Amino acid sequence: MRTLDFARAVCDRYHPGLIKALEEIPFAQREAPASPALGLFRAHGGVSLLVPTEFGGFGADPVEAVRVQRALGAASPSVAAGVTMHHFTVSMLYALAKGAGRLAPAQLDLLHRAVPDQILMASGWAEGKSQQNIFTPSVSARAVAGGYRLNGSKKPCSLARSMQLLTASIALPGADGSPELALALVPADAPGLTVHPFWGTDVLAASESEEVRLNEVFVPEDMVIRTTEDDPHRVADLQAAGVIWFEMLISAGYTGAAAALAEVVLERERGTAAERGQLVIAAESAFALLEGVARAVRDGDLDSEQAMAQVLVARYAAQDALARATELSLELLGGVDFIRHREHSQLAASVRPLVFHPPGRVATAPALVEYFAGGPLAL
Repeated sequence: MRTLDFARAVCDRYHPGLIKALEEIPFAQREAPASPALGLFRAHGGVSLLVPTEFGGFGADPVEAVRVQRALGAASPSVAAGVTMHHFTVSMLYALAKGAGRLAPAQLDLLHRAVPDQILMASGWAEGKSQQNIFTPSVSARAVAGGYRLNGSKKPCSLARSMQLLTASIALPGADGSPELALALVPADAPGLTVHPFWGTDVLAASESEEVRLNEVFVPEDMVIRTTEDDPHRVADLQAAGVIWFEMLISAGYTGAAAALAEVVLERERGTAAERGQLVIAAESAFALLEGVARAVRDGDLDSEQAMAQVLVARYAAQDALARATELSLELLGGVDFIRHREHSQLAASVRPLVFHPPGRVATAPALVEYFAGGPLAL
């Protein structure tokens, strides 16, 4: 499919040979729990995509990033879903690094080592709980000499077995004694951090979405990002960047999976031209919405509140369009294909989890309605 080939070309420009290497692995093995796919992602420089050039990365802009994600989603929905957690974490941390004094020297040193050491970052926000706010801490923190002891778990946590760093949201007492959101940077080999089986479905199994437990894990003070009197908006800026990038990237990966299935329909010329046209419109419109938001973010046309509202609208509209596209693809491919080509039904199934990622549409509806009626966007 023309637009999918274009996305593959963009991906190959940043990660030469990655798509080919993924597609050389049989689909069932590629999407299985013990898949080598994430290792291939690291080996082909995947960690570097959104890392700014001054930190040794590729510095891809939002438009290029969603195109790369679309290509990855077509080759391996698991990889696209899993590495979204790395990319959106990178986008948050390096956004803070742009301001002088916003990160401690130890934190900046970590960011400078990300590319040379190929540090794959997992996200320990509260994803996965039904209607849970994405930024509600799922890990508790207790102050001790020199830092904090962390306890809790994150499930599911994508990249659980391949990560080198876990970023975990925690609640610390603020200046007035009320809980204050902060971010802890935890090495994957920290004593007390363990990984346990959690994912119970074949769909997206290669994303390594397992349970990560923290039992009295020590994190030094200089590896915790929190607000200060001089920079009271630090964590708010981190939240805004995280929501925008997460929604763009996770959705783009799913558009790739749907496009890969539509591509089979076009290659086999299944159904009538009118039916294939409906399929193309559904699959392409979903990505067009996301690409449009990515372009507006890249060009600075939106403030952070506008960008969050627009990316959520694009994501929810894409959910509906992708559902129509995958249903029509399976229908046009027919019952015999469904019986004999398991990878096609698995591709279709791999598109549906988009509805489960936070923030959920039902939970977000009041905030979006209030925003478009002229109020603030209070997610």
